[in-house]
Amino acid sequence: MVKIMSFNLLCAGQGENAWQNRVGLVVNSIRKNEPDMFGLQEAHKEWMEEITAAFPDYSYIGVGREDGKDKGEFSPIFYRKDQFEVQKSETFWLSQTPKMPSKGWDAACDRICTYGIFLHKKSDITFVHYNTHLDHIGLTAQQEGAKLIIRMADENKQLPSIITGDFNVTPHSIPYNIITQNGFIDARDGSGETSYTFHAFDNPQENAAHSTIDYIFVNDKCKVKYFKVITDKEQGRYPSDHYPVMAELSLHS
Repeated sequence: MVKIMSFNLLCAGQGENAWQNRVGLVVNSIRKNEPDMFGLQEAHKEWMEEITAAFPDYSYIGVGREDGKDKGEFSPIFYRKDQFEVQKSETFWLSQTPKMPSKGWDAACDRICTYGIFLHKKSDITFVHYNTHLDHIGLTAQQEGAKLIIRMADENKQLPSIITGDFNVTPHSIPYNIITQNGFIDARDGSGETSYTFHAFDNPQENAAHSTIDYIFVNDKCKVKYFKVITDKEQGRYPSDHYPVMAELSLHS
């Protein structure tokens, strides 16, 4: 069994929701839910430093999207060091030049996907985990980014495969269908979970609030034991403008 979480941290925020004021809330949410692995989105260098310091039992893979080092947002994958061994890791850009920092198609921002091939030490099963954040503006970039992730995933389709992320699209959109019509299912399917994932701190001025845009997708070598949207508040406050999502998976070689 592997517990997987995906969590968009919100890189900035304002007032009491400024990122510096939410670090403790984010850390407590992750700690409370005890994921074995978690993919983050909007994690700039300072977020990475805070999360790394808070979770010494985890290591991570991933780089900043602006320079392939530490500049700009990461889409990292954190994993328990005692449970997993990284066999390969890479970050590629969702663009026409995926091997170098770049902006693709009509995207507003550089967008990336980080993935790792991991050995689950207890079961001796090797699997692959992709973590991404699709563009929030460019419709072509969303579609082509999803296609590129699927092409990359096809290279490892013999392995149990997981895709986590903020896709900035709702179910039944074209990018969602690109994923689910090419060997992956939404872990939410059949769970009975009805909660949306983007709440915008319940700001009624945010047009996209109360929408489902964060996902855990798996291929047929992963069996979903449960899926949930984590809607907890702490002292009346949300950790981020997104709810984290979590699934427990059984992996099969």
